[in-house]
Amino acid sequence: QVQLVESGGGLVQAGESLRLSCAASGSIFSILGISTWGWYCQGPGNQRELVATITRDSDTTYTDSVKGRFTISRDNAKNTVYLQMNSLKPEDTAVYYCRVRTRNDNVYWGQGTQVTVSS
Repeated sequence: QVQLVESGGGLVQAGESLRLSCAASGSIFSILGISTWGWYCQGPGNQRELVATITRDSDTTYTDSVKGRFTISRDNAKNTVYLQMNSLKPEDTAVYYCRVRTRNDNVYWGQGTQVTVSS
């Protein structure tokens, strides 16, 4: 089992920045078994969609709408993944969720953190 806790959301104005954090806890074997970390978002009335991912090898992917503005990173010592969000836009407003996938294909989600960007 892996537990994920997100933090760092809030209300900002367009053009400003936020850094989201997702801390993982659980058994050491579960933590070491994480193969991919990801951030997803779900805006009002929308389906949850992928924002960015990072693998154990630090390979990253981003959805087109955030390329050049968002950066995903990982601190292995803290079992934490971050999403640095710069140049925020009102359309980035959503609940942001952390997700991990383990080597044996178990998937765990965090509870989400609200990001609101005002124009």
